[in-house]
Amino acid sequence: MALFFDQDWFAARLAERGLSRTVLAAACGMTQDELALVWKDQRELSAREVAILAELLGATPAEVAHRAGVSTPTPGGDPLARIAALERQVAELQGRLARLERNSR
Repeated sequence: MALFFDQDWFAARLAERGLSRTVLAAACGMTQDELALVWKDQRELSAREVAILAELLGATPAEVAHRAGVSTPTPGGDPLARIAALERQVAELQGRLARLERNSR
């Protein structure tokens, strides 16, 4: 469940963009009732929904997640940084595997 949903912030962003809650619901693949639950802090946004709202509202996923009170990780981030982190993890695992193979002989 959401920790705190900043209705005023979302309403202001919608107004700035000339969008409605109907458009947000449709873009996220939600019903109007599901979006109403988000607005009332009774349903948390998924990472996918955060990304969609960020795009529509001209905000970062982190800002949308913060304003929605989302407690789950946000999407996005720097793809190159994520790739570099994964490459480091793979290199570390390869080193550990090599040590294990040497020790088992």
